[in-house]
Amino acid sequence: MAWIDTLARLDLDATAGSNRANQQRVCRVVFAWASRLGDGWFWYALATALLLVEGFAAVPAVVVMAVAGGVGTALYALLKRGIRRPRPCAVHAGLILTVAPLDRFSFPSGHTLHAIAFSVVATAHAPQLAWVVWPFAGLVALSRLVLGLHYPSDVLAGGALGATLAWAAVAIAAAAGVPV
Repeated sequence: MAWIDTLARLDLDATAGSNRANQQRVCRVVFAWASRLGDGWFWYALATALLLVEGFAAVPAVVVMAVAGGVGTALYALLKRGIRRPRPCAVHAGLILTVAPLDRFSFPSGHTLHAIAFSVVATAHAPQLAWVVWPFAGLVALSRLVLGLHYPSDVLAGGALGATLAWAAVAIAAAAGVPV
């Protein structure tokens, strides 16, 4: 079990180090906004914009985003309830908290899961969106660390789950003859 203790210590050290950026006002504001937009508002706006600009051509991509998002929500909720890892801000008093967590548990990061999933689907549909969605997804993932809401392993797991769900959804749609 010594290796688990080492990983847990590295996770905490990286979280505490990232959270130090929260001492700077500009970081608090930028990452708080990224986190709140990552609650879904950015992705809803993206889906709406795709539908407004492309009309029916965007429907398959928006449906695949919705499916990946819905499955992602169910999966991360089950994992959070099953694993029950407390958030770093709940157990480590030295962290600076500027945004209230949406729920009690930390693993995996649902914000990161959705940011990566929606970015994968969006760029599969319209590669020119990569310059917008991927930097924003990175900002959302980083915000979860800086704000003291997640450990790096939560964010990495959320990203891996999001990518896997999105690529599976895109592949299933393509196999069904519905190009995203």
